Amino acid sequence: MPTSSSRTPSSRKPSSKPRPTERPTERPKVRPKARPKVRGVAGLVLTPGASAGRDQPALVAIDDAVSECGVRVERVDFPYRLAGRRAPDRPPVLIATVVEAAQALARTLKVAPGRIALGGRSMGGRMCSMAVADGLAAAALVLVSYPLHPPGKPERLRTEHFGALELPCLFVSGTRDAFGSRDELEAATSAIPGPVTHVWIEGGDHGLRGRDPEVAGIVRDWIPAL
Repeated sequence: MPTSSSRTPSSRKPSSKPRPTERPTERPKVRPKARPKVRGVAGLVLTPGASAGRDQPALVAIDDAVSECGVRVERVDFPYRLAGRRAPDRPPVLIATVVEAAQALARTLKVAPGRIALGGRSMGGRMCSMAVADGLAAAALVLVSYPLHPPGKPERLRTEHFGALELPCLFVSGTRDAFGSRDELEAATSAIPGPVTHVWIEGGDHGLRGRDPEVAGIVRDWIPAL
């Protein structure tokens, strides 16, 4: 219980000297709040969807937003894109690219690989999740418009590796995504042992056109909570 203190009145006569004039109290200057610095996640590797490159607008928006939190972001291109081809490489090549990018960023930042988060749009995010399932250490997965199955083919689920994802996963999807409905994706991700967060963009399709700032804000707000 807090205690209060008191002083005994002095027996001395009050001084006749005038008291100095008190200066008005200055109000402390209020500085604008800065974005919280993220201590757990040091870096984020972002990968594009099929037929897109590292300058895909969605990735650029996430890069700009997350960088404000003090997280270093590395956007990467897959080999087929660098070679000028339209058809994506086979999964082993794509996964190897993710692994190399994550390891390179960890070396650059001089941190453990487990402090690097991975993610991207559609195919790129899926390759990141497969890299983690194959044993790549990572802080978290950021999966924007995860392609659960080809449009119109719900029986061809791309979930065989979900049981090996023992890390935080963020799924950002549109409610009108032809690659997987809300019910389908939430049911499928129940197989993931790590903590899963779903954020749904109302009316958004697989491309989430015009919603890049919204998606970027979701990712920016989620990463500091890890």
